[in-house]
Amino acid sequence: MTYAVIMAGGIGSRFWPMSRRETPKQFLGLLAEDTLIQSTLARLHGIVEPEQCYVVTNERYVEQTHMQLPSLPIENILAEPISRNTAPCITYSAMKLFENDPDAIMIVLPADHVIRNVKQFQKDLRVAVEAARKEGGLLTIGIEPTHAATGYGYIQYDTGDANGDMLAPYRVKTFAEKPNQATAERFIDSGDFLWNSGMFIWRAESILDAVNKHLPKVADAFSILKRKLGTKGEKKALRDAFAACPSISIDYGVMERAEKVYVVPGSFDWSDVGDWRAVYDLREKGKHGNSISGNAIVHNSSGCLICADERLIVLIGIHDAVVVDTKDATLICHTDSTQQVKNVVDYLYANQLDDFV
Repeated sequence: MTYAVIMAGGIGSRFWPMSRRETPKQFLGLLAEDTLIQSTLARLHGIVEPEQCYVVTNERYVEQTHMQLPSLPIENILAEPISRNTAPCITYSAMKLFENDPDAIMIVLPADHVIRNVKQFQKDLRVAVEAARKEGGLLTIGIEPTHAATGYGYIQYDTGDANGDMLAPYRVKTFAEKPNQATAERFIDSGDFLWNSGMFIWRAESILDAVNKHLPKVADAFSILKRKLGTKGEKKALRDAFAACPSISIDYGVMERAEKVYVVPGSFDWSDVGDWRAVYDLREKGKHGNSISGNAIVHNSSGCLICADERLIVLIGIHDAVVVDTKDATLICHTDSTQQVKNVVDYLYANQLDDFV
């Protein structure tokens, strides 16, 4: 059977001041009435039933997740005691699925992506699921680049595979970290690179075997939990497992080291909505390029994103700016500086300004 695992443990620090520790990015409706996590579950309709969908999130978000996704059985919300990146998160969910269904196929998706061409997304996803079922191996979906982006990782694939059929798995040659501008342009010119979407498809058994081989410290940390699944001792064993785990991504820990790794080139529109600039790019705009939500007045201003709460926001002679106003904090920055919002959150934590995080 096919299952979906939605990873929803992040705090979305680049979306401060709207994204906070208690209401992180995935629970916000940044682009539509539905929140990001609600949209992620909705686009699986017709591929995976809600009863076969799981969410892995921090234990403090279990109740909030269930409120936003009432069709999900409460036992399908898996609580991480602490954050340890994606490898422990995926290992835990794979163990749970394999325990109940040794033939389980896993679709692993981040909770905070925006995909508007759902029909094409589902078409590409079905190709990857069928390949995982028939051939095994570890699959990911890459995104055909539209420009030389420096904010994404890249996947280089073997263009000689699959008889030239783009809607088929290609063997992955290399993974590349976020490049500088010159390197990104070289990737695009070569014609055999895709953006790394962070979406994965595999058998639960295959990823557990890969973790055992390539991440022995993670496998060792979870070895006791395996024997405690479904017992009263599971919660303590889970806490001990996460505490003993290194913080490591599944990309670096497994995908870059495994042998049978494939990518399906996705031809659907996609954004990981990484910062406020991405929200501006995705939102509808007026004739002067302003995107406004809430109570705001603009005069002689262009290229601005305004997210107002209750107070009236007035912009005069402001261009290419992001303004996000909440009840206790206001962000104002240039649209080219939105990646630096994370530094503000780091400063707040470092200086114990907990009321603002």
